[in-house]
Amino acid sequence: MTLAWHTRAADSVPFVTKDGSSIRELMHPRSHGARAQSLAEATIEAGAGTALHRHRDSEELYHVIAGYGRMTLGARELEVGPGDTVCIRPGTAHRIANIGSQPLRILCCCSPCYRDEDTELL
Repeated sequence: MTLAWHTRAADSVPFVTKDGSSIRELMHPRSHGARAQSLAEATIEAGAGTALHRHRDSEELYHVIAGYGRMTLGARELEVGPGDTVCIRPGTAHRIANIGSQPLRILCCCSPCYRDEDTELL
């Protein structure tokens, strides 16, 4: 199997993760050239949100590229919009809800890479 070192978002088929978001894997060790992290684009439709969850092993970075959301991060809530980045440490309960009228689009970087098995719904 030849791994891709360059990907195009349009070539990645979206799928729904355990937390309920629709993602496109942009770079992941199981099918691309990355080794220690993954990068995905998540889309959350207006009025929708992810389930409250946490990851035992992965640290995540969410970078908002379009839309507006309300992020629950442990006991805190904050509003996020284009250009905002949030660090989610392993074990931190989190979710995000789209509070705008357009799709909320987020780049999600995970290290170690994203695995459904590392997602615990709360």
